[in-house]
Amino acid sequence: MEEEEIGHKGFDLRLMGRLMGYLRPYGGWVVLTFVLMFGSSITRQAGPFLTKIAVDDYIVPRDTQGLGDIILLYFGLMVLQFVLGYGQSWATNMLGQWAMRDVRLQIFSHLQRLPMRFFDRTPVGRLMARNTNDVDALNELFTDGIVSMCSDILSIFTILAYIFYMDVQLGIVTCMALPLATVATFWLQNRTFHAYRTARTHFAQFSSSLQETISGMEVVQLFSCEDRSVRRFEEANRTYLDARLLSSFYHALYFPFMELCGVFLMALVLWYGGGRVLEGAIAWGVLVAMLQYVPRFFMPLRDIAERYAVLQVAMASSERIFELLDSEPESMGGNARPEVLEGEIEFQNVWFAYDDEDWVLRDVSFRARVGESLALVGATGAGKTTIINLVCRFYDIQKGAVLIDGIDIREWDVKALRSRIGIVQQDVFLFAGDVESNISLGHPEISREQVERAAHHVNADRFIDQLPNGYESPVNERGSSLSVGQRQLLAFARALASDPEILVLDEATANVDTETEMWIQEAVEKLMHSRTSIVIAHRLSTIRNADKILVLHHGQIREEGRHEDLLKREGIYSRLHQLQYQEK
Repeated sequence: MEEEEIGHKGFDLRLMGRLMGYLRPYGGWVVLTFVLMFGSSITRQAGPFLTKIAVDDYIVPRDTQGLGDIILLYFGLMVLQFVLGYGQSWATNMLGQWAMRDVRLQIFSHLQRLPMRFFDRTPVGRLMARNTNDVDALNELFTDGIVSMCSDILSIFTILAYIFYMDVQLGIVTCMALPLATVATFWLQNRTFHAYRTARTHFAQFSSSLQETISGMEVVQLFSCEDRSVRRFEEANRTYLDARLLSSFYHALYFPFMELCGVFLMALVLWYGGGRVLEGAIAWGVLVAMLQYVPRFFMPLRDIAERYAVLQVAMASSERIFELLDSEPESMGGNARPEVLEGEIEFQNVWFAYDDEDWVLRDVSFRARVGESLALVGATGAGKTTIINLVCRFYDIQKGAVLIDGIDIREWDVKALRSRIGIVQQDVFLFAGDVESNISLGHPEISREQVERAAHHVNADRFIDQLPNGYESPVNERGSSLSVGQRQLLAFARALASDPEILVLDEATANVDTETEMWIQEAVEKLMHSRTSIVIAHRLSTIRNADKILVLHHGQIREEGRHEDLLKREGIYSRLHQLQYQEK
């Protein structure tokens, strides 16, 4: 598996700008959040200042009536603080959830548009991590990161404003702690971030391995690979653990250090402020308020460290998410979308390779006329499935041209083209849902009547009608509740439900029993009569009546003709036929 590069980039203004773009549609809510934040910060930090007023103006002069008024004012401020804080928290979480909904939707929508080459080289587990773990990291950023960090910074400035208002010299003494706390925050949190980023990378790698192992559990158990799988997973898990422990080490070191800074500042304020009180330079209330402000001063500093860690983790996650979103989407082709598709297919000197110049097809040319059935025969790796992939334009060719109805396939609108092609693959994929949704795939233009008619054409209704709930019967993930033959019949019904002009059968009857194959052959012969059809089959008996048979060998067409003509040539097709006859 290709490993992800472990970078060392921290805060990135460009990435942050792109992230903030997700808040742009909710600008009014952002403004409301900051207004609530400003009001909450002022009311939250007003308590010690009220204490100073109470001590100097009422406690020392023994004015009990005025003291009661201050207590009522203090209580009123606490109620107002609660209301503003609740409003800020609610608005922040709403913003975060809306933004995350948009991010998840954008990622999923983009995945639908990526070319097959991207999925060929990208593990499914890694893509799952993008839409789950990385999006969750961004959720923390929006709901508990940016806004909270701004709130903490505003709290620090509010506290300093109250302190400087009471006494400028004590304000200067308090500010002396800022450089040390800032350096400690950035140094330790950067270390934490790099360790955590490494851990996230290892997590993506072993989650991909976990996904693969679970998907292939049948093979793992069949070949007794359990111990090897456990050892491989244990090694990846240990690497992830080491990175997380290193991250925890730096994270745990930060808070005792900040506590120590707070103790030193408290001692300094007691020493310096107490001396000024004794000299009569400041009142007792100022010193009492300062002893309350010092712990409050370090609380937002510690919180900023937490938010900074969230910010950096979000930077790492956003890098991976935007790397995915910046992946070049599949070309949607041109504007050709004729209302009527005849179904003629032509390859003109086509060369194609999945990687560089490792050619899978070499100078392939052929034509399937309208309504003609074309069979592809050849050994594994000869290029049969590749031809189907090119007809559906899952990949672009390097040389030559592929024409549909005389129009270069690159000029076709991809969606319009694929909607005219019905494909039945050897490995049928069914979605969790019910029988009807697996035939129609949720297409709004495919009615229940069309679903039932398609199922009837391929004889799938013979087993569907016997299910407890018929077309509403549940289908488990990947169709595990159905037999191989039943899944194959549903795939035929799915392909025919949209009434395609071109029918593609890729080893469609390879995994079915004899009775089911008879049902399918009966329907296929009738349906292929009025459609251009491409059939891949290892069992040559299934393509005897094909209008044209192409024999592929090492990516080239070596023989072409009808069944009887190819047998008379005594070439590759004849040898394949003899081998199958001998096996029987």
